[in-house]
Amino acid sequence: MIAVVHGVNLNLLGRRDPAVYGTLTLAALEASCATWAQETGDTAQCFQTNHEGALVEHLHDLAGVASGVILNPGAWTHSSYAIRDAAEFLATYAPIVEVHLSNVMEREPFRRHSVLDGVVAHRIWGKGADGYREAIAWLAAGSPPAAR
Repeated sequence: MIAVVHGVNLNLLGRRDPAVYGTLTLAALEASCATWAQETGDTAQCFQTNHEGALVEHLHDLAGVASGVILNPGAWTHSSYAIRDAAEFLATYAPIVEVHLSNVMEREPFRRHSVLDGVVAHRIWGKGADGYREAIAWLAAGSPPAAR
């Protein structure tokens, strides 16, 4: 099972600044992730929260359960060391791919820094929903060691 974990404000997809995040809703994105995972012979389990502690606890609960994790923490990417520590723990059990819909490297300077750097196995940004599809394919391919 591939876990797809969404953080703060991602429940607003389709309504929040479509020029940056696109028009796809979270429900549609999650349905696409389920389809893409099924195409690889896997399943996707999706989770979203606006509560940092709930996201931390969910990452803890995925240890030993998920074969891979797609993590888009939203704005917590830049500031939450609690999520970083939980991801570091989870990474000993399963590879984590950090995904961002927008190109965070071309946005405000604070968005260019990820506290997950050095913890996640792979990072994808700026590809919209296709970034999730790429992450699922990367995990399905066995998360190539060269990319870690």
